[in-house]
Amino acid sequence: MGKESPQFGFDAALLSRFKNKLNAFSPVAIENGDLRPAAVAIVLVKDPSSSAAVFLLTRRASRLARHGGQYALPGGRVDDGEDVCSAALRELREELGLNATRASVIGQLDDFPTRSGFRISPVIVWLEGHPVVRRNPGEVEAVFFVPISDLDQPGIPRLHHIPESSNPVLSMVLDSLGDEVFSPTAAILFQFREVTLFGRPTRVAHYEQPLFAWR
Repeated sequence: MGKESPQFGFDAALLSRFKNKLNAFSPVAIENGDLRPAAVAIVLVKDPSSSAAVFLLTRRASRLARHGGQYALPGGRVDDGEDVCSAALRELREELGLNATRASVIGQLDDFPTRSGFRISPVIVWLEGHPVVRRNPGEVEAVFFVPISDLDQPGIPRLHHIPESSNPVLSMVLDSLGDEVFSPTAAILFQFREVTLFGRPTRVAHYEQPLFAWR
């Protein structure tokens, strides 16, 4: 579980701060018909064991053909007739059993192009109350409540150079997780940090992904 941080309590002040930062940010959409549309949700909730704001991170089920066992944000493909918000909220319900409405969406980040052929649209969701996570074991192996304060640490991001690309792979170590998360998830979380914590319009679409995420 997350640790409490006075700076990042799940309260009206933090909600207002995040909304203001996201409203001032102009997300970049990728117009590329060769990339399949997908959406993920950065879901902000109150830590069940404290008043700290946390986001939900998952580890995908190992049996999945694509990206099995990898850390991920709740999300998936955008179905026909859906927009990215609808898709993110549907995937949140299917993967974690959480019912969120459009009123809980407080902003979006840049589209991120993946090596596996998707353009991911990140949607930021602020979920009030005491939501009970009911993971779908067919899709999700584990769920982690990661404190926002984990994103406000020195050493974020890490950049790794690989011979297969001229762009560096971006990753970050999350203290409460005790593990390293790689792009695309890490790149999306890094932009979330830059925009909501520091008000910086940092772009991340150029960052590379590790070879294991190319498939």
